[in-house]
Amino acid sequence: MVYSRKFTGKLVAALLLMTGCMSYSFTGTSIPSDVRNIYIPFFPDRSQSGMGDLSDRLNQALINRFVNQSRLSLANDEDGADAFVEGAIQSYSNRPFSVGGDEQANLNEIRITVQATFQYATDDEPLWSKSFSGSATYDVLDNPVDGEIAAAQAALQQISNNMFNDAVSSW
Repeated sequence: MVYSRKFTGKLVAALLLMTGCMSYSFTGTSIPSDVRNIYIPFFPDRSQSGMGDLSDRLNQALINRFVNQSRLSLANDEDGADAFVEGAIQSYSNRPFSVGGDEQANLNEIRITVQATFQYATDDEPLWSKSFSGSATYDVLDNPVDGEIAAAQAALQQISNNMFNDAVSSW
C-alpha cells in the first residue's frame, strides 16, 4: 500500500511536470506543405460605424495573426495566393452596458460583426463562410473617444483571433 502511494505520487508529479513543459503553438507545423502564402484584402465597412479606419484596423489585425502566428507570407493578390480570407464588416454597435446610480451609462459595449470566407486557391468551395463577432466595453466617463477606439480594436482582435483559429483548426 505504501509502495503504491509513493508510485502514484511520483507518477502524478511526473505527469504534472511534463504537462508544464509542453506548449501548443500554431507556428506552421500543421499547415499543409503546399500552402505558403495568404491573401487578405481590405474588408469593406458596411456597418455605418462612423469610424473611418475600421477596415484598416481589421486588415492589420488579420495580417498580424495569419502572418505572425504561422509560417505563411502575405500574397499581393488572390491570383498569387495559396489561400485567402475575405469578407465585409457587417455591423457595429455602441450601446450602454452598465448604468450607474445616476441612471447614466458608465460602461458602453462595442459589438462588431464580420461576415468572412476562408478558401484554398485550389478548392472550388470555401472551407468556411460565416459570421464572427467581437465585443469589448469601455468607460464612457473616463475618455469616451479613446475608450471607444480601444474597445473597437479589442473587438476586432477577438474577430481576427477567431478567424485564425477556425482556419488553422482545419489544418
